[in-house]
Amino acid sequence: MEEVHPKDKQAFLEEHYPFTPVVKLTDVFVCIHCREVIRVADYKVFRWSNGFLAICCPNAPACDGTVIDWMPSDMFDQ
Repeated sequence: MEEVHPKDKQAFLEEHYPFTPVVKLTDVFVCIHCREVIRVADYKVFRWSNGFLAICCPNAPACDGTVIDWMPSDMFDQ
């Protein structure tokens, strides 16, 4: 796994975010893997060995959560 550093994080989200609507960098979520409150702006991108670009938790690689593991912070009961 290799970390990738997009120059324009919002543009990267608009191209690669798997859900609609596309989130904004100012949005806040909870990663259900590490249970940390995260800001979207802090996300990391990793290229897997098959070339797939994964939008990951800001706590990666210690946390293995990806964008599919993020819940809106107001819906998460910590």
